Amino acid sequence: MIGGTSNTGKSTVAGEVADRLAFEHRSTDLLARHPGRPWRTPEREVPPHVAEHYATLGVDELIDSVLGHYERLWPRIEELVRAGADGPGLVLEGSALWPERVATLDVPHTAAVWLTADESVVRARIRAGGRYDEASHGERALMDKFLARSVRYQELMVAAVDRLALPRVDVGNGGSVSETADAVLAQLS
Repeated sequence: MIGGTSNTGKSTVAGEVADRLAFEHRSTDLLARHPGRPWRTPEREVPPHVAEHYATLGVDELIDSVLGHYERLWPRIEELVRAGADGPGLVLEGSALWPERVATLDVPHTAAVWLTADESVVRARIRAGGRYDEASHGERALMDKFLARSVRYQELMVAAVDRLALPRVDVGNGGSVSETADAVLAQLS
């Protein structure tokens, strides 16, 4: 399992790790989507309910909302982990892999690591993904709120990871995907 806040590279690194191990790669994002990223892409506009979610809630309310979503999602995640342990192997990634829940899993042949990044790295990735420089004032405000939620989520996540003495890998040092996958595998071995 590879957890972490948004834009730390979980999906990319998990894909690399899964390829190396010849395991299946799944994302918790595909189980049920929380409002998601509040910026336009070439494929889609920001749905009104997503814009309203980020525009009307404060950072603490956004955290409560996403953690509540992850709590409701946990039984499905646990089921996937248990099924993956009995199958050919699974690399599961996502922000929904909350450290305190993962630490309670008693599933043979499973391990977890969390990816972290400096706020400046997360900010740069979110702004690049959302084309911040081209965005309207309103679109920037939504991205800034998503960033604030992501940073706060990581603060809480790191505190839990450290309190539980779980492994984490910092991705903000400019290392390649391959180097980060090496570090993840080293932490899990």
